[in-house]
Amino acid sequence: MPKQGKRAAANVQIAAKYQGPQSVNDAVKAVKSFKGPKFDQSVEVSMHLGIDPRQADQQIRGSISMPKGVGKTARVLCFCAADKVDEAKAAGAVEAGGEELVEKVAGGWMDFDVAVASPDMMRVVSKLGRVLGPKGLMPSPKAGTVTPDVATAVKEYSAGKLEFRNDTGGNIQCVVGKMSFAEEDIIENLNFFMERIEKMRPASVKGQYIKKCVISGTMTPGIQIRT
Repeated sequence: MPKQGKRAAANVQIAAKYQGPQSVNDAVKAVKSFKGPKFDQSVEVSMHLGIDPRQADQQIRGSISMPKGVGKTARVLCFCAADKVDEAKAAGAVEAGGEELVEKVAGGWMDFDVAVASPDMMRVVSKLGRVLGPKGLMPSPKAGTVTPDVATAVKEYSAGKLEFRNDTGGNIQCVVGKMSFAEEDIIENLNFFMERIEKMRPASVKGQYIKKCVISGTMTPGIQIRT
C-alpha cells in the first residue's frame, strides 16, 4: 500500500472529529481547518438529490451568481448581431459576433469557458450543436446563456457566474468559494446555493429531495452537512 503523506494523515485526524452530518457553520469550519497545498483551493458543495434524472420534468439545471463571488473569472464568448458586438466586448467578452464567429468555432477555435447568445442568433448557433454540446458549452435558455440582454450575461459570467446541472446519478456540484475566503462568506454562498436548489424541487419528486450534502476543498476530505 502507498505510504500516507503527513498532510493526508493530519487531515484524517481532523475529519475524525466531525463524524456524521454537521451544521453548515461547523462543516465550513472543518473544511477550512484541513491542511492544504500551497495553492488557493476551491471549496465545492456536492449534493445527491432524490430525483429521477431520466425524467425530463425532474432535471435540475440553472445558473447562479454567488453573493460573495467564487474567486474566479471566465472567458465568455458572445454570439450576437453586429450592433451588439461592441457592447458585448465592453462587458468583457473575449470575442463577439455572428455567423463569422460560428465558423471560427466550427473550425476548432475553443479559447473560451462560457458561450452566451441572443435568441435571434440561435438559428445560426444551432449548427454548433455537435461541437459545443458534448463540452457542455451550448447556449441554453434554461441555463441563462440565451438571453436578449447579452451584455449583462457576459458581465455576470465573466465575473464568475456559474452554471449547474444534475448528472445521470442525480448528483449536482457547485463551487461556493475559495479556501482563502472568510468563513462567513463561504457560509453565505453555501446557504444561498442550497436554498436555490431547494426552491427548484420538482413537483413530481416524492419523499426526501436532498438526500446527502457534502462540502470539501479541492484536496481535502469531505464533510457531510445536515439537511
